[in-house]
Amino acid sequence: MWKAIGAILLPHVGGGLNGALIKPETDTWYQALKKPSWRPPSKAFAIVWSSLYTGMGYASYVVWRDGGGINGPARLPLTLYATQMMLNWSWSPIFFCFHSLKWSMVDIVFLWCNVAACAYEFWKINQTAGILMAPYLCWLTLALSLNYCIWRDNKEIQEPKKQ
Repeated sequence: MWKAIGAILLPHVGGGLNGALIKPETDTWYQALKKPSWRPPSKAFAIVWSSLYTGMGYASYVVWRDGGGINGPARLPLTLYATQMMLNWSWSPIFFCFHSLKWSMVDIVFLWCNVAACAYEFWKINQTAGILMAPYLCWLTLALSLNYCIWRDNKEIQEPKKQ
């Protein structure tokens, strides 16, 4: 049970740290960007990400449990999972802190591909784990589209913020 709880909490920790890191930028820089009319309301993001992090965390636990851990058949799926978490957590600073719409787009394309591969590999170990990754992939499709539209519609601010 504790391993499952740890696996569920891990994505939330990175997400929470990112949330604290990007908060000043969401209140200022992000508000000034041109965004498509179909963008979800800001309050939806925290709710959706909490649900997604819980599902993907539990899915990773199930794959670890049923796939013999990192030294068993779960090695590839868990490596993909770790990689997608790094891509996931890196997107927010790239987009919000460095103001790099282009590189955040590159990151999210790699993230989408990685999550698709991860979901497929999870499915091969445990079908429920694969299914738990599906909402994440759907949300990333929306996020990728949103990132693209913001990149396209804000050409005048394409220079990343200097640190």
